[in-house]
Amino acid sequence: MNSIADTDNLPNQYMTDSLKAMHKFAETYAKKTNTFFCVDPSVTCVVIKGLSVYKEKYGLPLCPCRNYENEEAELDSTYWLCPCVAMRERRECHCKLFLTSDDREASHNQEIDLQGVLKTL
Repeated sequence: MNSIADTDNLPNQYMTDSLKAMHKFAETYAKKTNTFFCVDPSVTCVVIKGLSVYKEKYGLPLCPCRNYENEEAELDSTYWLCPCVAMRERRECHCKLFLTSDDREASHNQEIDLQGVLKTL
């Protein structure tokens, strides 16, 4: 099983482009759904990086917080594509990327510093 943290074989410019795209997606989606990022910004940065790795690898942002036996099959099912079905239907994000205001780990932020996200490369 491959780890999404393994970015050694991905060209850095592509990863930067994917990271920027997922950064923009996360901020836009948080604002659209009135959800907030985690009080620990490193959680948000790592999840955005994980989404960008899958986006680079497959063209789609598969949930980075799960282990998959068959990533391609998960892509086909679309259940775990971010935002996943649990998030879209029940506003539950186990990655802690999109948190409702009543979640004790939610910040008041719907924006995250791009430079902090880029440092995860």
